[in-house]
Amino acid sequence: MREQNEIQPSHARSKTTILTGDDLHHFNEGRHTRAYARMGAHVGHREGEAGTWFSVWSPGAKSVSVIGDFNAWEKNRNWLEPVGYSGVWSGFVPGAHQGQSYKYHITSHNGYTVDKADPYAFYTETPPNTASVIWNLAYEWADQDWMSTRGRRQATDQAMSIYEVHLGSWRRKPEEGNRSLTYRELAEELPAYVKDMGFTHVELMPVMEHPFYGSWGYQTTGYFAPTSRYGTPQDFMFLIDKLHQAGVGVILDWVPSHFPSDEYSLGYFNGTHLYEHEDPRRGFHPDWNSLIFNYGRHEERSFLMSSAMIWLDRYHIDGLRVDAVASMLYLDYSRKEGEWIPNQHGGRENLEAIDFMRDLNQSVYRDFPDVHTIAEESTAWPRVSAPTYLGGLGFGMKWDMGWMHDTLLYFSKDPVHRRYHQGNLTFRSMYAFSENFVLSISHDEVVYGKGSVINKMAGDEWQKFANLRALYGYMYAQPGKKLLFMGSEFAQWQEWGHERSLDWHLLGEGRHQAIQRLVRDLNNLYKNEPALHALEFSEKGFEWLDANDSANSVLSFFRKCPVSGEKILCVFNLTPLARQNYRLGVSEAGNWLEVLNTDAQVYGGTGHGNFGAVRSHPLPSHGRPHSLTLTLPPLSALYLKHEGKKQDEPNLH
Repeated sequence: MREQNEIQPSHARSKTTILTGDDLHHFNEGRHTRAYARMGAHVGHREGEAGTWFSVWSPGAKSVSVIGDFNAWEKNRNWLEPVGYSGVWSGFVPGAHQGQSYKYHITSHNGYTVDKADPYAFYTETPPNTASVIWNLAYEWADQDWMSTRGRRQATDQAMSIYEVHLGSWRRKPEEGNRSLTYRELAEELPAYVKDMGFTHVELMPVMEHPFYGSWGYQTTGYFAPTSRYGTPQDFMFLIDKLHQAGVGVILDWVPSHFPSDEYSLGYFNGTHLYEHEDPRRGFHPDWNSLIFNYGRHEERSFLMSSAMIWLDRYHIDGLRVDAVASMLYLDYSRKEGEWIPNQHGGRENLEAIDFMRDLNQSVYRDFPDVHTIAEESTAWPRVSAPTYLGGLGFGMKWDMGWMHDTLLYFSKDPVHRRYHQGNLTFRSMYAFSENFVLSISHDEVVYGKGSVINKMAGDEWQKFANLRALYGYMYAQPGKKLLFMGSEFAQWQEWGHERSLDWHLLGEGRHQAIQRLVRDLNNLYKNEPALHALEFSEKGFEWLDANDSANSVLSFFRKCPVSGEKILCVFNLTPLARQNYRLGVSEAGNWLEVLNTDAQVYGGTGHGNFGAVRSHPLPSHGRPHSLTLTLPPLSALYLKHEGKKQDEPNLH
């Protein structure tokens, strides 16, 4: 499956531009979702002569020229011409070819001059260098099996277990100056590891080009270019290809909420506030010292929607996790009184941003119905993951930040006090099905002094490991897709640091191997048991058994699959005391298999349990006709699956 990028002569509208009238019309109306196919630099021909077409949006500029390796960076040699009243400047540079660096030299009517990188560049010089690079995106894909079955694999009734990765620090080469792995090197290691661990997807922290490595990619300058730190666009495609061939989906973090103010980039692009709002009360982000897009400007909407689309189209990406949605929704986000401007109705909602997000999601699901958009939204904004025709924002899913905060807070409490905090765990049932949630323990929870996940756990070292096992058991039992940040799967002690590799040496210790084995087994159990994944967004897949035993810090509930009739009882003892003869009511008579016990010795536990199965008794409990008498191991999660009634078994119902 070869994808071509070179513009052929027949596409040219005139001698000065490759944009058609329809291109310009849709671009100016904010409805061009494939602007990357015309804007930027495209290798091609004009009247039989090889070269490169250049197009840039710079309305109101006095002049625009292209400077680069092909003209010794001289500013007066290759002028672009304005295309009607579109604000687009375009032209052809003979002899300019793939691999050459370039920028746009822009002069404004007020005398301001600047050299700008191409907003639509497919490739860039490696930071700290800042020029764009002429590049095409031709690639021979070998992921047809994945792409042809992606719709079924990514259906909402399928398991989705996401491994969040920062490519630059997952593994490093300490023997080679502590360098990061390249895309090609990652392709040899990451797919095999993720597949072995049982994760269904990886989520990559932003790979879009960014000048400051310490921003982790969240200060984006190249919205159409994977960072050149690890290789070329084709090298990045190769990594995605290999992940798909391993049966692993790829989600990208994408940041349409703000951008850095570096002079060579989008800010003050042509001597005017072209991409950002002119008024800092709308155009400057105080938290991140960055600029905010003007979502009401049509050409900017074409820019951002095209950025989203190129990753789905040319890179075969399976989902976009949209960063900092809350900061886009609210005009007063992180601002004091007097530091923001109300909307036309006097409210705090950013109406233009809301309209943009709805348009974005409608466009994505129209053109790529088998992908997902996922909102990182930290407030109680309603219907984030509801369709736009029902008044929602149209995202496919939303991170459950409340679950993350409440759950980690609970597990940080000394078990002796947990009886007073059971509401931290039970409160989620009040809203669990109001959105299509992803339960995320992400990079945000293991940086800036917050401690690693295992260091958040209460107690001594033994209790920390036991609590971590119980936490993961609890996470995988809860309704919602799952996300776990790299290193957390083997209980890394240190906070994540973007300048160093994960602490892989810890896997030489049995207790860290045991946590890794638990996460692997949880992933496989989650995928193999329909009761755990078939109805994650519906109350029909969840039923409380006992949410009220706060005195013992015990919780129990059922996960169900009405279609298959399967049911799994999930029980959590969140104190370090083993509980004997603990009775729980069930409606189904017969054997209940212990399909998971986080206190098993193979996971580093004490080995308390129920010898693999327990048989029901015809003794009513919890309003049910039968009951189980269980041993609840200390600080543990138990999953018990009903085996069904055997043929020679009496009917106890």
